[in-house]
Amino acid sequence: MAQRVSNPSLAKGIGRSLRLYYGDADRADRMAALYGHFLGPDSLAFDIGAHVGDRTLAFRRLGARVVAVEPQPMAHRALRLIHGRDAGVTLSRSAVGAAAGEAEMQINSANPTVSTLSSGFLASTKTAIGWEGQVWDRRETVPVVTLDALIAQHGRPDFIKIDVEGMEDAVLAGLSQPVKALSFEITTAHLTSGLRALERTSQLGQYVFAFSLGEALDPEATGWTDAAEMASHLRSLPEAANSGDVYARLVPAEPAR
Repeated sequence: MAQRVSNPSLAKGIGRSLRLYYGDADRADRMAALYGHFLGPDSLAFDIGAHVGDRTLAFRRLGARVVAVEPQPMAHRALRLIHGRDAGVTLSRSAVGAAAGEAEMQINSANPTVSTLSSGFLASTKTAIGWEGQVWDRRETVPVVTLDALIAQHGRPDFIKIDVEGMEDAVLAGLSQPVKALSFEITTAHLTSGLRALERTSQLGQYVFAFSLGEALDPEATGWTDAAEMASHLRSLPEAANSGDVYARLVPAEPAR
């Protein structure tokens, strides 16, 4: 007997995500080239805001073990179908934030990749360029864990990818130790979250930063710079730039003499 779908609009939205993120071979090659700078066999990656798991797949193709964290029930179902039998992937149906507990998620059924826990993000996108017609039509209470708790359970990752629609700063507030490398999404509509995430990362250790616009998957295009220069670059982005990812790489400590 076929399983009944309780929300056809959300199922259609997840299907759109699957086609978008798994249907481009060139994009998969670019992801392999990018993440190969941070991950290899026996590395550990955290995929925070895994959605339907295209980054998880990219990390696995590099030989890394992955902890994939996604709070949306239907997206998590897709993760189970794609990665559930892979012993190298641990799935967690939760959000990540500054403290453990529960939070209310605003779900965009037609475009679930922009579902969010951030009321500030929702307010900022109401009049932002490129966000016209977006509707968050469902609410879901989801469990929240911290990065520190995930590290205590799974070990310190070599790379953390964070894509949580305006909650990037809250995710990093739950991390109290430096990691080798990480990335977090920024949106020009809600840039304050990205700037706070940048500040928090720089507090954790000595990092250099690079930026990749949209889905270019090429942080080397901007070069690596310090937090102040990266903040200036982010503030200079036009609103129409919409989104991108900041990459952070920990500068190795010089050996004692």
